[in-house]
Amino acid sequence: MTLPQDVVGVDIAKDWIDCHRLSTGEAWRVDTSPRSLRRFAARASGALVVFEASGGYERPLVAALDAAGATYARVNARQAREFARASGRLAKTDRVDAEVLAELGRALAPRPTPPADPAESRLAELAARRDDLVGMRKAETQRLGQARDPFLRKQIAAHLRMLRGRIARLEVEIAAHLDRHSPLADRATRLQGVPGIGPVLAAGLIARLPELGRLDRRAIASMAGLAPHACDSGAMRGRRRIWGGRADVRRMLYLAAFVASRYDPRLRVFRIRLQDAGKPFKLAIIATARKLLTILNAMLRDGTDYAKPAM
Repeated sequence: MTLPQDVVGVDIAKDWIDCHRLSTGEAWRVDTSPRSLRRFAARASGALVVFEASGGYERPLVAALDAAGATYARVNARQAREFARASGRLAKTDRVDAEVLAELGRALAPRPTPPADPAESRLAELAARRDDLVGMRKAETQRLGQARDPFLRKQIAAHLRMLRGRIARLEVEIAAHLDRHSPLADRATRLQGVPGIGPVLAAGLIARLPELGRLDRRAIASMAGLAPHACDSGAMRGRRRIWGGRADVRRMLYLAAFVASRYDPRLRVFRIRLQDAGKPFKLAIIATARKLLTILNAMLRDGTDYAKPAM
């Protein structure tokens, strides 16, 4: 990519953002009201704005930057922290973090993040809310199994019924949202043609891995946390391990690969061959998940449907 003339690092908090302009060393703080963020986006025009993914707190900033047509890169928090340590910046404050992010933008030239698609953003919010409710349901189910007091059991059971109803309504809304946006519906339908991928998993992959079909197989595997990384030193050859990436996407693909390797002949042969070679079951499923991800990526990239193997 061609580097912009300037980089602005932004550390995001709930109520404000700390900013650092690399060319001048200027540091300032902006509250996260829509008006203030619009002014910041206009001020940062022409520069690459670098910030961390912050659990959703970055969304108002992203909306302002998209509206202003600004260029920005959302980077992994671990990458930013390790860059800070590598550059000798051990202190951690909002102001220091903004400066580190600006320096990271100059040194590493991160790939600009594509503008957010409103339909994909809403799908991501719906999927995240469903995950929250599913987590609550799991916790309440465990509590019900441990409770002995009749009053508490009745109360927990009522809460579980409410959670199940809300999850069901969310799933209906997710399906309706996909139907209202044909590009998303087409992607979901294509994904559901693969064994092991149902409506909920298809929507989750589209929401949490919108880059699917838009990157090469190595980049998408790394983003999903399924790329094996070398651990060699001198004559020592260590085990390749996966790490980093999006843990929620990796969990979804692991479950999909577990099912697909039972019903898809190619994936079943692939998994069994690894197990016969002495690979642990979990490692074989991870490798199968990576292969499945490569298939899904090619399908969405080329606009092709799943090809069932001849029996």
